[in-house]
Amino acid sequence: MFDFVNRKKRIVQIVLLLAVLPFMFWGVQSYRSDGSESYVAIVDGEEIKRREFEQALRDRQAQMRRMFGGNIDAALLESYEIKDSVLEQLINQRLLFREAVGNGFTVLDSQLVNEISQIPDFQVDNKFSKQQYETMLRNAGLNPVTFESQIRQELLLKQLMDGFSENSLVSDKAASKILYLSEVQREISQKQFKPEDFLDEVEPSEEEINEYYNDHEASFYLPERVRVEYVVLSFDALAENEPVSEEAVLNYYETHQEEFRQAEERKASHILVSVAADADADEKEQVREKAEDILEQVQHDPDRFSELAEEFSDDPGSASRGGDLGFFGRGVMVKAFEEAIFDMQPDEIRGLVETDFGYHIIQLAEIKEAVPADLDEVRGQIEQKLKMEMVSSIFGEAVEDFSNTVYEQGDSLQPVAEKFELTVQESDWITRSSAEPAILSNSNLLAAIFADDAKLDKRNTDSIEVDSNTFVSARVIEHRPETSQSLSIVRDEIVERLKKQLALEQAVSTGEEKLADLKSGDTDTIDWDEPKQVSYIQSQGLDQETVREIFKADVSVLPAYVGIKTPQGEYNLIRISEVVEPKAIDGDMRTNFNRQLQQMMAQEETSAYLNGLRQRYDVIIKRDSY
Repeated sequence: MFDFVNRKKRIVQIVLLLAVLPFMFWGVQSYRSDGSESYVAIVDGEEIKRREFEQALRDRQAQMRRMFGGNIDAALLESYEIKDSVLEQLINQRLLFREAVGNGFTVLDSQLVNEISQIPDFQVDNKFSKQQYETMLRNAGLNPVTFESQIRQELLLKQLMDGFSENSLVSDKAASKILYLSEVQREISQKQFKPEDFLDEVEPSEEEINEYYNDHEASFYLPERVRVEYVVLSFDALAENEPVSEEAVLNYYETHQEEFRQAEERKASHILVSVAADADADEKEQVREKAEDILEQVQHDPDRFSELAEEFSDDPGSASRGGDLGFFGRGVMVKAFEEAIFDMQPDEIRGLVETDFGYHIIQLAEIKEAVPADLDEVRGQIEQKLKMEMVSSIFGEAVEDFSNTVYEQGDSLQPVAEKFELTVQESDWITRSSAEPAILSNSNLLAAIFADDAKLDKRNTDSIEVDSNTFVSARVIEHRPETSQSLSIVRDEIVERLKKQLALEQAVSTGEEKLADLKSGDTDTIDWDEPKQVSYIQSQGLDQETVREIFKADVSVLPAYVGIKTPQGEYNLIRISEVVEPKAIDGDMRTNFNRQLQQMMAQEETSAYLNGLRQRYDVIIKRDSY
């Protein structure tokens, strides 16, 4: 019954987190930064620096990764929607902080002390510990002054927001009505009249066809279009034409053996007994003693290494696999760990190896020796690398020469094609907004193609950079201005459009006639779909407008009938056969529901308040800066 409450509670929690709790992640102190940085927005004269925005974005992305684990598309994390949401959040924080200060809100020292002392991470045996407090801040890269300033500002903003969360009232009568509407159900059956079912029954007249053509003649115009020939100068194309001698390939191979060698890899397992790098001497000694005890057990019975790793290792990534780290080469692990691994022999056990993570006990399982690559296997790779190196030194000069040639010999692309060993390609008809072929879809290139000197005088366009290190020059070979298509050419298209329109009208009129017959008391001969129960919360796939019509219907006499045209273009005839009343609601459930409504109302008021602030303060956003 209270699925509605649970759903809305989740919505309220998420919205409140987005609206208020971000202060707990960044704090207002982080807004202070030097003026040398670029900015992404200005709020009432105060800049939001790019560095601050990027940090907030990283925090949001980390939060989403924790929420969804590895099952999140990396593109989503970099999407405009996420970036825009983060920036809007920062702007709202600025606005709310200005309001809190401007309205005289203050935080007493006693409030600050009480708030910090209640944070569980700073407590030992349920009591605030100054040593624990300083240690936790130090590990987080904070100092007490900065942290306490942030908490003071967060409390200041909380005072402002509490005005909404604590003063939003919903009457018992209103709550009872909303609760009832959220839970009551109506049993319905449907009959859908679809336009496609009437296509064979309709045929537009010649008069209708002519009238449609005259009324929509502009939509049948063929846009201005051209066919072009073009050449493409790119870094890759130039490189492909560069010759590379066998001597150069052999010399590179012999002098860069390490580049083509399959590096040595080692397979190892470890047991980690973790301790913070900045832990005091007593704590490190206690952890070291524990690690030595485990090492002694491993040395006594090496076959139990995997079992002991599962039991004692503090590395969550490998403990469940008996400490197995798989194969890895140099440069993957931290220095001390790597040096130990690559100094060991298979089946050797070594420990204790100390790193910033703690103490390691290591067992080397297997060594894959480095294997040199055969010349024939890497010849193509070497040739490509040498070609790229050769072209990189001349590409800038080649681009300038390409540009000069297409301009100076502007009546043909053949000279530049021969000079740079390029192929002259031809397009099909393209317009000012063509997306194909992709190489010609660049807006600057299309503008140059449709310029008068290109389309009328058949001159080469300038050299246009359409992509990184890719330049194109085009020449119009055929031009057609915008033209109107005669009725005879577009007649079939018009008939198809009119048939769909007439079929839709026929579906609606047939449905409305059936509805009128049923309401007048005629015998119900409709072949209804299977009945189902719907509510405002469980709409069973119906759109909200249809649900509203169902619940607006007079059900004093059943069955009752309603009809509505759907967004999909169908006419939906609906029979309401039963009203399913909600079960009894006890006092606790009603109180809980009332509380959820108050939270929703508080969020609505907060949103309205923020919208009002946006009207009162000047906010400038650099949309192109992120």
